[in-house]
Amino acid sequence: MSDAAYAREEELGKAYDLRLMRRLWGYLRPHRRLFLLAMAALPLTSAAMLAQPYILKVAIDDYIAKGDAPGLGFVALLFGGAMVAEYVFYYVQYYLTMLVAQRSLADMRREIFAHVQRLPASYFDRNPVGRVVTRMTTDVDVINEMFAAGVISIIMDLLTLVGIIAIMAVLDWRLALVTMALLPIMALAINFFRVAARSNYRVVRERIARINAYLQEAISGMRVIQLFAREPAMARRFQRFNDDHRRANHTSNIYEASLFSLVEAVNSISFALVVWYGGWQILGGALALGTLVAFFEYVQKFFVPIRDFSSKYAVMQSAMTAAERVFQLLDTPTESETGTAVAGPAARSGGIEFEDAWFAYKGDDWVLRGVSLRVEPGETVAFVGATGAGKTTIVRLLNRFYDLRRGRILLDGRDVREWDLEALRRRIGLVFQDVFLFSGTVADNITLGRADIPRERVVEAARRVNAHGFISRLPRGYDEPLRERGNNLSTGQRQLIAFARALAFDPEVLVLDEATANVDTETEVLIQEALDELFRGRTSLVIAHRLSTIERADRIIVLHHGQVRETGTHAELLAARGLYSRLYQLQYVGEQGTAPAVEAATAGTR
Repeated sequence: MSDAAYAREEELGKAYDLRLMRRLWGYLRPHRRLFLLAMAALPLTSAAMLAQPYILKVAIDDYIAKGDAPGLGFVALLFGGAMVAEYVFYYVQYYLTMLVAQRSLADMRREIFAHVQRLPASYFDRNPVGRVVTRMTTDVDVINEMFAAGVISIIMDLLTLVGIIAIMAVLDWRLALVTMALLPIMALAINFFRVAARSNYRVVRERIARINAYLQEAISGMRVIQLFAREPAMARRFQRFNDDHRRANHTSNIYEASLFSLVEAVNSISFALVVWYGGWQILGGALALGTLVAFFEYVQKFFVPIRDFSSKYAVMQSAMTAAERVFQLLDTPTESETGTAVAGPAARSGGIEFEDAWFAYKGDDWVLRGVSLRVEPGETVAFVGATGAGKTTIVRLLNRFYDLRRGRILLDGRDVREWDLEALRRRIGLVFQDVFLFSGTVADNITLGRADIPRERVVEAARRVNAHGFISRLPRGYDEPLRERGNNLSTGQRQLIAFARALAFDPEVLVLDEATANVDTETEVLIQEALDELFRGRTSLVIAHRLSTIERADRIIVLHHGQVRETGTHAELLAARGLYSRLYQLQYVGEQGTAPAVEAATAGTR
């Protein structure tokens, strides 16, 4: 692991909140009726709340001052009704808002996951898994918080503030001006907070993504960490990431505390101004006591939403940052978008052809250099070469995990970039060295959820790759649950299930990428017994370092520094005494003192 893996993500650019809100509205649109009902409850909630101080004013000036006890009882009932109405409308508004939010964000998560499944393999090379998971979980949860305590609450607060200002202006415009005297100062402070906080929230989101990526990698590699006693070093590194996140949050807390303190100070000063000016007006007979009491209530209600603004704005800005990151992921081109065309299936034969294929994972560091070769339908071809020669890259290009930089790859006479991606990959069965099994039953891992693969076909595929024996000995057989990555099976057993999976899908092209590298000798014998049957009737590509597994291939292609250097059968290549012969001797001379096959193959050439 290197620090470069956790380098700061690319700059997202200037935020356009209106643009982001328009995109978020796209997820609300299917549920707009519920959303509009929630919005309709907002002014009713605000009206019920704003009516309460005015009713209190009426009670003091028109009933208490005149000693009208029966009328005062009626006003008390009216005041209680306004309180009940406020609570009822607020409950309706909040419930409907959260209902819409949960449904909308469930739609968003489904879209993100569907999009991630179509991303090219190069995206996952550049982005740690933890970062992608953060987009789908933490960032979406932050957007959900915006619905719960952000945008709807801010709209209601704005309605409340406008209503309070209007009512105070009607009651006494001079006293209203005195009350609002310090608002320009507070507006400047809020604007400063908005600019400073937005950048800080982006840093916070970036650093929590870095923590998630690090945790995912560390937990996945925990056995290696424990094996080499690296726990203290890994803990120190995590502490650095954790401290960075804490400091970013601390900066955010400073902004919020400063704004909160300023609002409290302005609230206290405004209240004092109301007492001073309103008391002076009452002494002069220009203002009724009930009006002054109503002003006290309105001032308190006026500063409550402003006091809460810091936390609500924090949620809003954090949500906007999260939305930027989510939409950045959704805007990443998928595999189907990177091709030049989409075409239907061509004639089914399994013929493969590479025409002057050039490819590099990065820049001009070429992994393949002008590779041209043809694999006939039904032929078994093996690829060998030193590490980094380009063997696995050929498989990745054929399956369109990556696209060529120059040249073409043809399957059944059609460029793979013109194929429908699903149709292309259904024709190619691929077994990697590192087998990935999912949580679920053995049968589920063979079918991968395909309902059109019956149990009889699953069992037959397992029999043909000699996996049926150990599966039938499991307590529940094919219904035995597998733990994460199948860690309750041995390496060889996982490999056999991967063979059964590929065979159950019945591909026209079968690719084995170091598929026997991690199995023991006994399991390798079982696999070798099944290979002839596996390869019969389909085009097969075999990549192997263990040359004993490919001796019976129809043709062996030797790659060296991204180029085809030798082609021939096992015996022909040994007799040629080239790269293949040297690779063979390196594997067997150390074990046997000589290479018998080389001696036999080359005896007639001496």
